[in-house]
Amino acid sequence: MENRDGWVVQRPVMRRVNITKDIILATINAKWIHPSLALRLLKANLGSLEDSCEIIEFALRQPLGEKLQPLLAAGPRILGISVSIWNHLAVMELLEELDKAWTTQGGAQGGAQGGQRPVVVLGGPEVSHLPPDADIFRYADHVIRGEGEIAFKSLCENILLNKNKTITNEPVDLSVIKSAYHLYTDEDLAKKLIYTEASRGCVFNCEFCLSAAAAEHNIREFPLEQFLAQMDDLVKRGAGTFKFLDRSININIKRLLRIIGFFLNKIEERKGGIPLVVHFEMVPSVFPPELCEALMRFPPGTLRLEIGIQTFNTQTAALIGRLSDPAKEMETLRFLREKTSAIIHADLIAGLPGEDIVSFGRGFDRLWSALSADDMTDNAAAYPRAEIQLGMLKLLPGALIARHNKDFAMRYSSLPPYEIEETSSVSAADLKRLKNFARFWELLVNRGIVKFANEPVFDKFMILSDRLLAHFGRNWGIDKKELTDTVNSMLCVNT
Repeated sequence: MENRDGWVVQRPVMRRVNITKDIILATINAKWIHPSLALRLLKANLGSLEDSCEIIEFALRQPLGEKLQPLLAAGPRILGISVSIWNHLAVMELLEELDKAWTTQGGAQGGAQGGQRPVVVLGGPEVSHLPPDADIFRYADHVIRGEGEIAFKSLCENILLNKNKTITNEPVDLSVIKSAYHLYTDEDLAKKLIYTEASRGCVFNCEFCLSAAAAEHNIREFPLEQFLAQMDDLVKRGAGTFKFLDRSININIKRLLRIIGFFLNKIEERKGGIPLVVHFEMVPSVFPPELCEALMRFPPGTLRLEIGIQTFNTQTAALIGRLSDPAKEMETLRFLREKTSAIIHADLIAGLPGEDIVSFGRGFDRLWSALSADDMTDNAAAYPRAEIQLGMLKLLPGALIARHNKDFAMRYSSLPPYEIEETSSVSAADLKRLKNFARFWELLVNRGIVKFANEPVFDKFMILSDRLLAHFGRNWGIDKKELTDTVNSMLCVNT
């Protein structure tokens, strides 16, 4: 089946595993269409051990048994698992069941295949910043903090002699690590998002992001000609949707224009064939004329842009080290909405220190006014849909925003994804309302079921989302037709 954006979605099936590999790399992806570039990079950089490694991926909604059995059947000597904020609890559940199975089977740690306990290595963005006594580490023999391409290879080569449980790494030299794009399968290319990265790092200091806690803020770039050659190989193999992981790819405009030019040429070559889509994350305050001109050249349906606004409150932005230029950001959003065919995903964060619900609502309405198309009377249907992604502030382990906890009475959930529950500016009840607002906004407005005029919408939708929660008692598992009929009846009554 297809999702609302036209991307193919399929339910993952349980793998029949008949593997005799020494190393298994595994993770639980948010969705089946999100293959892990990280695992492929680890495998590609194992050197002589690459052929001894197999990747096994799962989806978050798969039943536990469908995750458990393939790993038990594989029986590796080393099991590496990538942990993120989104799969932390699911990985914990999986590790607990694996541990029970290994204990029941009586396997000795470090043993060979046949159900014996492997050496468990954890890595990924989540475990890189957790405290040493975190529960998940009970199941780990080794933990790799930071970038793992070099460290994981060394660990695998010396696994029986290495006595250090935790390995902390400096950022790797991108010019020496091996590309992993060849490890995307034909099925990945045909049916999934293809994650790619032209650079790593971020020059900004937003305290809710782990980049602000890094020792250095320089952007490291993969060699451009080599990178474009790799993209060319993927295009020739039939890749459809490229999603760049770069946090701020438009900092180096000259380099970005080369990348954009490459994809524009490939899109032109593919006319009438397999659609080609590119997804970038860009900083809204850095849009010089030459970038604007290049973005105007993308045909409809070929460009997606993620634009991080986060807050229009300049005092809050300054407090958390966030670069903020609301006038420029609004100018950028209006340009993208009115002059390009880009599908725009604009992000706001609720619960930032010092921002109350009134300020957040004003910011939401300001963003809506920039993205709404009602003022475009000529050929309005030709303009792409824009989406507001409302997220709740999260206290990522190691993030510098924790320094505001006392002054602003910031209280977070102790469970991943560590969402904000209360601040001195927003009550726990209002944060729950905002979370419910975000859910129904995604279901109704971002998916095109409900349309609003280009006017202040925050207060109106807050009332609607409150009423919907009261009516259904939940904001998940609701039949689409029933939800649509209920919304229409509520809006008709109001008018």
